[in-house]
Amino acid sequence: MRTKLLIEQHFHGCFGINFNNATIDEILYLSKEILKYGIGGIFPTIVTDSIENTKNAVFTIKEAARRQTYDMAKILGVHLEGIFLNPVKKGVHNQNRFLPLTKDNYKLVEDDFVKIVTIAPELDEGLIDYLSEKKIKIQAGHCVGGDLSKCTGATHLFNAMAGITHRGHSTSLSSLINDNIYTEIIADGIHVSDDALHLAFKTKPQDKIILIGDCLPITKSDLKEMIFSDEKIYYDGFKATSKDGTLAGSTALLPDIIKRLVSVNMFNIEYINNPYKYHDIDLDGYIEWDENWNIIEVVKQ
Repeated sequence: MRTKLLIEQHFHGCFGINFNNATIDEILYLSKEILKYGIGGIFPTIVTDSIENTKNAVFTIKEAARRQTYDMAKILGVHLEGIFLNPVKKGVHNQNRFLPLTKDNYKLVEDDFVKIVTIAPELDEGLIDYLSEKKIKIQAGHCVGGDLSKCTGATHLFNAMAGITHRGHSTSLSSLINDNIYTEIIADGIHVSDDALHLAFKTKPQDKIILIGDCLPITKSDLKEMIFSDEKIYYDGFKATSKDGTLAGSTALLPDIIKRLVSVNMFNIEYINNPYKYHDIDLDGYIEWDENWNIIEVVKQ
């Protein structure tokens, strides 16, 4: 079986490297190693942090992208998942660093390398229209609002958002029934149950589902704990949580997630192609898989 290279649009790091504070050399190392897992394009994702640290992280990722060589997963831009969220659905993010959703506040961290921004649309004070003018992907996440009419996508469906309701509106419900937006989902078997995955895959058009790892720097490392958005995160070998048990990101890379979905008969090869359409990009290369969806070979042309 041959497919396109994988694109990961939502992950915070791996191999012990955290995009919020990584050096250029660490990012280059990560982008080279991650290609071995069939991931040919990445959107390093910045978690809520100070304005200064956020700006430094974006600058460092952008500079690393400039220095990349052909044997690395291409850095396609930054996913900013932080600062403009709803405290009610903060997850493990530090709500003390959240800012009102205004154009002026966004300009504090603005950079042309930011390609995706996760926001709470119900708190918008003019930011959505500004991001739209800039052709930035606007994703609803860490929020409760049901009006996603100005969004292009939803961030990690069901997680850190208002759940499905049979009265009124909610983020999860709107994400499912709005065929115009793409929907991220963490299908690692921990963040979303198989029943909820069935619901999502039956409800959403198959060409609007984006698999993500949302993986932490702990992934593929020996780390058992780390600081993430000013919060200590603990990894027990199965899941990563804060001290109070709140789930943080996953510890699975996309090929792990694909193999799991295949094992429960919920994988559609279209899921690999969807990020290409969402971002209107192309990558030269392919993955050869065996009949059990183990990677045989990764070729980047």
